[in-house]
Amino acid sequence: MKKLLVATAIACVSGAFTAPLMAADMAHMEHGTMHAAPAAQLADGLVKKVDKAAGTVTLAHGPLNGMPGMTMAFRVKESAWLDQLKAGQKIRFAAEELKGAMTVVRIEVAQ
Repeated sequence: MKKLLVATAIACVSGAFTAPLMAADMAHMEHGTMHAAPAAQLADGLVKKVDKAAGTVTLAHGPLNGMPGMTMAFRVKESAWLDQLKAGQKIRFAAEELKGAMTVVRIEVAQ
Protein backbone atom coordinates (compact mmCIF):
# COMPACT_ATOMS: atom_id res chain seq x y z
CA MET A 1 0.00 0.00 0.00
CA LYS A 2 2.87 2.37 0.88
CA LYS A 3 4.46 1.81 -2.57
CA LEU A 4 1.15 2.62 -4.25
CA LEU A 5 0.85 5.90 -2.30
CA VAL A 6 4.43 6.89 -3.17
CA ALA A 7 3.91 6.08 -6.86
CA THR A 8 0.66 8.07 -6.90
CA ALA A 9 2.35 11.05 -5.22
CA ILE A 10 5.21 10.98 -7.74
CA ALA A 11 2.76 10.83 -10.66
CA CYS A 12 0.82 13.81 -9.29
CA VAL A 13 3.95 15.89 -8.73
CA SER A 14 5.41 15.12 -12.16
CA GLY A 15 2.05 15.96 -13.75
CA ALA A 16 2.09 19.32 -12.01
CA PHE A 17 5.38 20.12 -13.77
CA THR A 18 4.65 18.69 -17.21
CA ALA A 19 1.11 20.04 -17.62
CA PRO A 20 2.23 23.71 -17.94
CA LEU A 21 4.91 22.66 -20.44
CA MET A 22 2.39 20.76 -22.52
CA ALA A 23 0.04 23.74 -22.38
CA ALA A 24 2.84 26.00 -23.63
CA ASP A 25 3.48 23.61 -26.53
CA MET A 26 -0.22 23.51 -27.34
CA ALA A 27 -0.31 27.32 -27.38
CA HIS A 28 2.01 27.20 -30.42
CA MET A 29 -0.40 24.99 -32.34
CA GLU A 30 -2.87 26.56 -34.71
CA HIS A 31 -5.45 24.50 -36.57
CA GLY A 32 -3.53 21.28 -36.06
CA THR A 33 -0.17 22.52 -37.30
CA MET A 34 2.78 23.53 -35.22
CA HIS A 35 4.63 26.76 -35.99
CA ALA A 36 8.22 26.30 -37.03
CA ALA A 37 10.93 27.36 -34.60
CA PRO A 38 12.37 30.81 -35.29
CA ALA A 39 15.19 30.89 -37.82
CA ALA A 40 18.64 30.51 -36.31
CA GLN A 41 20.52 33.76 -35.73
CA LEU A 42 23.14 34.56 -38.36
CA ALA A 43 26.59 35.62 -37.22
CA ASP A 44 29.51 37.07 -39.13
CA GLY A 45 32.40 34.67 -39.53
CA LEU A 46 35.84 34.41 -41.06
CA VAL A 47 36.99 30.97 -42.21
CA LYS A 48 40.32 30.22 -40.55
CA LYS A 49 40.70 26.54 -41.44
CA VAL A 50 38.82 23.79 -43.27
CA ASP A 51 39.53 20.26 -42.02
CA LYS A 52 37.80 17.81 -44.37
CA ALA A 53 39.21 14.77 -42.56
CA ALA A 54 37.68 15.88 -39.25
CA GLY A 55 34.54 17.29 -40.90
CA THR A 56 35.03 20.70 -39.30
CA VAL A 57 35.54 24.32 -40.17
CA THR A 58 37.31 26.71 -37.81
CA LEU A 59 35.65 30.12 -37.73
CA ALA A 60 36.49 33.41 -36.08
CA HIS A 61 33.01 34.73 -35.34
CA GLY A 62 31.09 37.51 -33.68
CA PRO A 63 28.48 36.93 -30.98
CA LEU A 64 26.45 33.78 -31.66
CA ASN A 65 23.55 32.24 -29.72
CA GLY A 66 24.49 34.02 -26.51
CA MET A 67 28.21 33.24 -26.85
CA PRO A 68 30.75 36.03 -27.17
CA GLY A 69 32.83 36.32 -30.31
CA MET A 70 35.68 33.79 -30.50
CA THR A 71 37.50 31.38 -32.78
CA MET A 72 36.34 27.77 -32.65
CA ALA A 73 35.88 24.64 -34.75
CA PHE A 74 32.36 23.70 -35.82
CA ARG A 75 30.98 20.58 -37.43
CA VAL A 76 28.97 21.22 -40.58
CA LYS A 77 25.49 19.94 -41.39
CA GLU A 78 26.44 19.17 -44.99
CA SER A 79 29.93 17.80 -45.66
CA ALA A 80 29.83 19.23 -49.21
CA TRP A 81 30.08 22.70 -47.65
CA LEU A 82 33.68 21.93 -46.71
CA ASP A 83 34.55 21.80 -50.43
CA GLN A 84 33.12 25.30 -50.93
CA LEU A 85 34.77 27.04 -47.96
CA LYS A 86 38.27 28.50 -48.14
CA ALA A 87 40.52 30.01 -45.47
CA GLY A 88 40.17 33.81 -45.45
CA GLN A 89 36.58 33.73 -46.77
CA LYS A 90 34.00 35.95 -45.04
CA ILE A 91 30.65 34.28 -44.37
CA ARG A 92 27.43 34.65 -42.40
CA PHE A 93 26.33 31.49 -40.70
CA ALA A 94 23.96 29.95 -38.19
CA ALA A 95 24.95 27.22 -35.77
CA GLU A 96 23.03 24.96 -33.41
CA GLU A 97 23.98 22.25 -30.99
CA LEU A 98 23.34 18.94 -32.76
CA LYS A 99 24.27 15.60 -31.20
CA GLY A 100 26.32 17.38 -28.55
CA ALA A 101 28.45 19.50 -30.90
CA MET A 102 28.09 23.01 -32.26
CA THR A 103 27.23 22.55 -35.91
CA VAL A 104 26.94 25.04 -38.77
CA VAL A 105 23.42 24.61 -40.14
CA ARG A 106 23.31 27.50 -42.62
CA ILE A 107 25.95 29.39 -44.57
CA GLU A 108 25.79 32.52 -46.71
CA VAL A 109 28.74 34.08 -48.50
CA ALA A 110 29.21 37.60 -47.09
CA GLN A 111 28.81 40.39 -49.60
